[in-house]
Amino acid sequence: METTRRTFIRQAACAALTTTGILNTIFDLRRLSAAPLDASGYKALVCLFLYGGNDANNLIVPHDASGYASYSAARGALAIPQASLLPLTMLNGDGRDFGLHPNLTDLQSLFNQGKLGVVTNVGTLVAPVTRAQYLAGGAAVPPQLFSHADQSVQWQTSVPDVISKTGWGGRMADMLQSLNAGSKISLNISIAGTNTFEVGNTVLPYILSPSGSVGLAGFDGSANANVRLQAFKDLLALPHNNLFEQAYSDTVSRSIAANDLLTSALAGVPAFQTVFPASSLGQQLNMIAKLIAARTNLSMNRQIFFCSVGGYDTHGDQLNGQANLFTELSQGLNAFYNATNELGVAQNVTTFTASDFGRTYPTNGGGSDHGWGSHQLVMGGAVQGGRLFGTFPTLAVNGPDDTGQGRWIPTTSVDEFSATLATWFGVNASDLSTVLPNIGRFAHPNLGIFG
Repeated sequence: METTRRTFIRQAACAALTTTGILNTIFDLRRLSAAPLDASGYKALVCLFLYGGNDANNLIVPHDASGYASYSAARGALAIPQASLLPLTMLNGDGRDFGLHPNLTDLQSLFNQGKLGVVTNVGTLVAPVTRAQYLAGGAAVPPQLFSHADQSVQWQTSVPDVISKTGWGGRMADMLQSLNAGSKISLNISIAGTNTFEVGNTVLPYILSPSGSVGLAGFDGSANANVRLQAFKDLLALPHNNLFEQAYSDTVSRSIAANDLLTSALAGVPAFQTVFPASSLGQQLNMIAKLIAARTNLSMNRQIFFCSVGGYDTHGDQLNGQANLFTELSQGLNAFYNATNELGVAQNVTTFTASDFGRTYPTNGGGSDHGWGSHQLVMGGAVQGGRLFGTFPTLAVNGPDDTGQGRWIPTTSVDEFSATLATWFGVNASDLSTVLPNIGRFAHPNLGIFG
C-alpha cells in the first residue's frame, strides 16, 4: 500500500513517542559489556551548591603564627582575628595548623569527630595547568573563567571545554537507575528548582519544594474536589491522536501519580527528634532527610539530591554577609548529619559542597572579587574526616599557585573530586569516563576521601 504524507507524519509521530524507550534500550545494551554495578546497600549523594562563589580563603585559615601573619597582611580588612578562629584537630597534613571561621562551630565539631573533611583548591580545569603556562597564554583553560553562569554550569557538567546538556549527576543516574527497579520516582530529586547537575540523557530531576511535592492547585481533598480530579484524570486517559496532546496527557498523568506517591510516602515518615533550623537551607535539608526516610516506600536504592543557597557573591560587606551565610551553612549541615545518624544511614549518605569559583585573596576594600580554585566540604559517616584532601595552595599573591591577582589555579580538578564521589556511589572505575569524559586527563581519580 502506498504511504501517504499524512500516514508518514503519523508514523513518525508515533516513533517519536518511543524515543525514550529506544535510548534506554541502547543504554542497556551498552551496559551488557560493562562491569557489573555496585549494588551494595542504599546510598544517597547530596550536592549543596553555594551560588555566587564562596570565599573559602576565610572558611579555613592558617592558624600558626607565620601562616596567619602572611594571611592577615594579604587579606587586609577581610582578615578574621586569629583568636576567634576555631582550632582543628588534623589527622593528616603537612604540619601546618588551620582554623575554621568562627561561625562554623558545628562544622568544627564534625571535623574533629572525623565526619567532615575539606577538599582543598578545587576548580574547573580543562587539563592540569601551571602558573607559567597560564601567564604565557595559550594554555587550555575553561572558557569564561570568572563568569558566574558559565562556571556554575561547568562545575555541574564537569565538561568545561564543550557545551554539555547533561550534568555528571545526571549521567551517573543514567548508569545506576536500574538499581531503583520498581521505583516510579526519579533517582534525581531537586529541592532547589532546575539545575544542570541532575540532568541526564534518560533521567531528569523530579523537583520538590522544601515543604513537599507540588500538586495540582484547587484540589483540597473534599468530596467535590475529588470528583473533579477523577474527571480530569479520565480526560487525560482518553486516547489522543495529536502528538502534543498525548505528550501533555502522559506528562501530567505521571506528575499526578508521582505527587500522590510522594505525598503518601512522606505522610508516613515519623517526626525527627533532630531539630532543623528554620533557614532556607535548613528546610531544604529537612525535606531531603524525609525523602531518605521514605526510601523503602519509594523503592529507592540510590538517590541523588540537589539543594542550594545564594548570596555568596560577596563583593562588599563580606565580613557581615559571610558570617550569616556560614552560620546557616554550619547549622544546616550539622542538623542534616544528625538526622541521617538518627535514621541509621549516616554511613550511607555523603554531602558535598560546590560553588561557582573561589575569590581573590586581596580585598577590594569591603569584599573580594571572582577567583578560581576554592575549598569544598565533604561530610558523611563514610568520609575519612578530620583531614584535608588534595593540595593546599601556597597562599601568596604572585606565588606558584596564583594567576597574578590572588586567584588560585586549582590543584584538584572538579573531575577528580566528582570521580571520587561517583566511585563511592557505585560507579565502576571502567565506567568513570562515561560519567566524567575528561577524567583521563588528570592523575588522581580517587582522592582517598573514603579510604
